Amino acid sequence: MRTFLVAAPLAVLLSAGTAFAADIAVRPGPNAAEKLTEALIDAKQGDTIWLGFGRYELTDGLSLDVDDVSVRGMGPDSSILSFKNQEGSGEGLLVTSDRVVLEGFAVEDAKGDGIKSKGSDQITFSNLRVEWMNGPDEKNGAYGVYPVSSKNVLIDHVTVRGASDAGIYVGQSDGIVVRNSLAEYNVAGIEIENSFRADVYKNIARHNTGGILIFDLPNLPQQGGHDIRVFDNESVENDTPNFAPKGNTVAMVPMGMGIMVMANRNVHVFNNRLDKNATTHVLVAAYPNDYDDDNYMFVPRGVYVHDNDYGEGGYAPDGEVGDTISKYSGKPVPDIVWDGVTRIPEWLSWTAPENRVYVDEKEGTSFVNIKMLSQLILPWSTTPDTDISAYKGSLPEPAPVELPQDKTS
Repeated sequence: MRTFLVAAPLAVLLSAGTAFAADIAVRPGPNAAEKLTEALIDAKQGDTIWLGFGRYELTDGLSLDVDDVSVRGMGPDSSILSFKNQEGSGEGLLVTSDRVVLEGFAVEDAKGDGIKSKGSDQITFSNLRVEWMNGPDEKNGAYGVYPVSSKNVLIDHVTVRGASDAGIYVGQSDGIVVRNSLAEYNVAGIEIENSFRADVYKNIARHNTGGILIFDLPNLPQQGGHDIRVFDNESVENDTPNFAPKGNTVAMVPMGMGIMVMANRNVHVFNNRLDKNATTHVLVAAYPNDYDDDNYMFVPRGVYVHDNDYGEGGYAPDGEVGDTISKYSGKPVPDIVWDGVTRIPEWLSWTAPENRVYVDEKEGTSFVNIKMLSQLILPWSTTPDTDISAYKGSLPEPAPVELPQDKTS
């Protein structure tokens, strides 16, 4: 096995037990970009590319398409890949191979997404930072950490700030763990979209527009997201005005959304702490827009919200969504809001037990089912229902997600 040493001090490598077998050694400087690009292109299976202390000024995006390669730095504040002067609009780093570990470095100011994997199996993002240093700005890249169409995705101890769509975004993937991570000052903190089997836990989503979003969208290759657990997270003080470019799906997310579940199936939200989310803490909703996709199911099914801790919230509902909710729920908006949409004509007879929305929270938690007939353009059918006791019940919890590369599972 070869080891590429990119400006990693010998003493550090030896103390870590790494063999000193440098084929390529690169330090920050005029040739750093060229040498790092060569290291990624020339890598062989089993190689480790080390990023040492310092800032790497890069004008082009990087890519890796070799299986079984690790890219490791000295820490997210020590090994920094800066794309401030990036000439193209693509990703900072794109990975299209399997069994890849990305660990211990930062990506700053990418023109497009920060770090993206596409079609990868067993991809690990660990101890990373992706940040746009100018703060929230619609000109920032859309996604910080962005695995899409991937399998066995592990995101652990990752920090993302400033994404104009979502800080941590997993799309159309299967087998996902997002944990111990921090998402702040993004439009959406953490998103799981059109994905199967995901555990999102022990994360902090704060100072975003919306904290944690679980949803399905139409017209995508993978439909029918299901079996999602969102637990032991903090989604608090999501108070950043929405800065998504106009036309983006997340442009509709109101400032002050704690957790949203939209058009997804078998989603369990439990043991989370929610506080100071000005629109509402938990929203369960149907997809609100028109669509042309026969394979798409626009309503949520089988959602179980229980044993969460709710602080102050709902005191300043924002945007069109906030105005719509508060018009029928009053202010402050309840802790948990369900739009009540089910597929016509099923709304008359409720839904099958496995498709219902269940809420089991401690006494004093506020709730409303605003009983919408269909999508947002249609009127309400009856007076909203605030009797939380009518929604008690439970669903079998999805099995924990186990990943082959995760030694702690």
